Amino acid sequence: MASILPNIPYIIMAVLAFSLLVIIHELGHFIMCKLNGVKVSEFSLGMGPKLFGIKGKETEYLIKAFPVGGYVKMEGEEENSNDPRSFTNKTPVQKLSIVSAGAIMNLILAVVLFAIVGAAKGYVLPIIGQVVANSPAMHSGLQVGDKITKIDKVNIERWDEFINVVYASKGQSMNIELVRNSKVKEISLKPVKNVKENRYMIGIAASGVEKKLNFGESVGYGFSQTVDTAKQTFGFFGTIFKGQFSGSDVGGPISIMRISTKAAQTGLTTLLYFTALMSVQLGIFNIIPFPALDGGWIFMLLFEIISGKKLDDNKVGTINYIGFMFLMALMVVIVIKDIVSPMKF
Repeated sequence: MASILPNIPYIIMAVLAFSLLVIIHELGHFIMCKLNGVKVSEFSLGMGPKLFGIKGKETEYLIKAFPVGGYVKMEGEEENSNDPRSFTNKTPVQKLSIVSAGAIMNLILAVVLFAIVGAAKGYVLPIIGQVVANSPAMHSGLQVGDKITKIDKVNIERWDEFINVVYASKGQSMNIELVRNSKVKEISLKPVKNVKENRYMIGIAASGVEKKLNFGESVGYGFSQTVDTAKQTFGFFGTIFKGQFSGSDVGGPISIMRISTKAAQTGLTTLLYFTALMSVQLGIFNIIPFPALDGGWIFMLLFEIISGKKLDDNKVGTINYIGFMFLMALMVVIVIKDIVSPMKF
């Protein structure tokens, strides 16, 4: 108990950060419901038993026991309704704007949080500060002080951009353009896999030289980080669908809270950065075309818009119910895995 007490402020910060992701996501749905004239009976943060709520003009705002997920309960979402303000009585385009708004808001939040981090800390320049002995970097001739400018003709401005390209290389040879003593040089090398860390490396470390950003540069950094994170997230989901992943790479709410708490202990900017990462991942996870997820709705609504044929509401409800039950079962399995075999970080 004594070891937990000092971490309580950081745990609270982690819970608030995770709650922000859910609030922003559901707020996107809620705002578009209002703009499209859809009646909302409940706006809930969390799942499970109700802790307390505030009743508005037509919407009850709820806080529930488990700070995992949330929802916006729309008129006609789960049953047929003759109310002109029901979700089912809106056009496919209106429905699409409502169901896609949550993921869009998560991506917008990520841009904002990354921009704040960029304004607060700047970013590390791609300048080499250390070359590991007997590494691909050493054998290829890379030196301390080299500034990396391109990889395979792609411009590199930040250290994390360079590292992400190396991680994604899968050991393929790459051409690195760099500046050394005001002269441009080109070097070719092959990253090698670090089995312990399960990632590709070339054996260098950053110098730690940072670039401070103005407002415009911070916003640009926010956009570029969001795009890069989205690409990595799509790549990760791709490995899951192909079965090319380890169970140790997957975690649930417990792992998220543990990592968030560690991030909070490191500092506010680290927590904001991690929250931005999670916001991108949550947004992309929700657009996977699976029943009960926003992506399932998006897929069906795009089918309606393109084909001009309305899907049977009862069949859609049944499919979404089955999908929801599957997701709940999957969540239980992930939580058990979190307890029995937590992620290592």
